[in-house]
Amino acid sequence: MTVLQPDMVIAALEEKSTKGPERKELLQLIADEVRDAGEPYTSVYLYMLHGEELVLEAFAGRETEHQKIQVGHGVCGTAVAERRDQNVPDVRARENYIVCNRFTRSELVVLIRRGDQILGQIDVDSDVLDPFSQDEESALKSVADVLGRLL
Repeated sequence: MTVLQPDMVIAALEEKSTKGPERKELLQLIADEVRDAGEPYTSVYLYMLHGEELVLEAFAGRETEHQKIQVGHGVCGTAVAERRDQNVPDVRARENYIVCNRFTRSELVVLIRRGDQILGQIDVDSDVLDPFSQDEESALKSVADVLGRLL
């Protein structure tokens, strides 16, 4: 069983989307809902792709100084450059890891897509080593897929 209950997050997202919110409101809703799942979700960041940069547009949890990340840099930028999600069980083992804070031990990045187009990503940091199972990754991906349709 996953910690994240994607059906509940998706229901909240779809309900909010019927009220015609701005993109920032939808992104913030996702950040808050995913973070509220609790451990291992320490911090949740939604970066949207603007040309060759990922720009932080919403977050829940710890603040980060990384408001912009170049494609190809760090775990987030690598996800876009390689066009695939990233599940990093121990960030200290990644040479290109961009340190957000000294407590983060693992990271899960799931791309937000509309068809083949990458719109952005949901980036989750955890203070726990290797907490994100394949089921957990799939749960977050289902949220990202719905968000991609709504944006």
